[in-house]
Amino acid sequence: MDQETENISRETRTAGVYVQTVSVRYEMPIYFTEGVFEPANRVLRDVLCRHEAKVHRCLVFVDDGLARARPGLCEQIRAYAACHGDRMALVADPIPVPGGERIKSELHFVETMQRSLFEHHIDRHSFVIAIGGGAVLDAVGLVAATTHRGVRHIRIPTTVLSQNDSGVGVKNGVNLYGQKNFVGTFSPPFAVLNDLDFALSLDERDKIAGMAEAVKVALIRDAEFFEWLARHCDRLAVFDRDAMAFMIRRCAELHMHQIAFGGDPFETGSARPLDFGHWSAHKLETMTNYHLRHGEAVAIGIALDARYSVLAGLLEKGSDERICALLEHLGFRLWHPVLEKKSDQGRFAVIDGLRDFQEHLGGALTITLLAGIGSGMEVNEMDETRIEASIAWLKARQIP
Repeated sequence: MDQETENISRETRTAGVYVQTVSVRYEMPIYFTEGVFEPANRVLRDVLCRHEAKVHRCLVFVDDGLARARPGLCEQIRAYAACHGDRMALVADPIPVPGGERIKSELHFVETMQRSLFEHHIDRHSFVIAIGGGAVLDAVGLVAATTHRGVRHIRIPTTVLSQNDSGVGVKNGVNLYGQKNFVGTFSPPFAVLNDLDFALSLDERDKIAGMAEAVKVALIRDAEFFEWLARHCDRLAVFDRDAMAFMIRRCAELHMHQIAFGGDPFETGSARPLDFGHWSAHKLETMTNYHLRHGEAVAIGIALDARYSVLAGLLEKGSDERICALLEHLGFRLWHPVLEKKSDQGRFAVIDGLRDFQEHLGGALTITLLAGIGSGMEVNEMDETRIEASIAWLKARQIP
């Protein structure tokens, strides 16, 4: 051993540390299609065979609200699997699970789904397919990510909100102790299949709710997209097919770009730019016992933080009105009486959402505000007086 090697060896022994670096490449294809379970549509079949051309064992969970709205869906899934039986085998009939926040707020649903994976011998080369809105995708994604330390998971989002936002992300989770997504994982799905037919078959309220995330991501990342939304708000308000398709796709692209190139896909730092408007939105959801849809709460949160940005001198005056006008034209109501609810300490209870927001991620409080249309910026404190003034402003301009 030469002297240099001996010195290195001695230093290593003294330090007692060996730093191992592991690089993992994630590949998460997102498909935009229509009629995903039509026998002639080969997208799902091709996704299953991305790595191996064989018969793949699949367990399917379906949002029960979707199953009721489309009573032929489960039979359509069975027929698709039978048509492509050389590549796809259902280990059981599609299993209905509760949609909405119920599946995320009652942990026994997670255990029940995991038992299904256990009983049907789902392994790391099998597939768990989730069909439904964001809550179903979150819960099934958690089950898939924690069974055998991760089984292959395919998301088929069926709402506007899940197709343009949560369904194309890398997070899974359920609620606990009154906190949204207290239990969860970062685990990218094997693939995401966005079927426009599902999104357009929603009721009016849910179609509107999903558009909040498009406004959000446009405001923090793409001024041109915001202007497109403003120019085409009449078409979006009546759910024009081509306009909805472009809105969903562009919104999903911007979310995917942030995850891939934002430098922190698993949120190890303190910033969460894609959660613009969410610190208050999450609190509003829980305060209303989820009577407010996520997108409806986000729209209020966007309006609140847009006004705050103006009051803080960050955003040009009048931009808050432009943003609110767009949201209202799309069908959002930007006021809810719970905004005025007071805590035992006499402050607006929604302000406690700042603490919850910080605790969820840890680190310094980091809130995304607006420096301009299409330009988000991070701040590390929020002034309660300005928040209260922003709430008062929203109340004063509410539509009767």
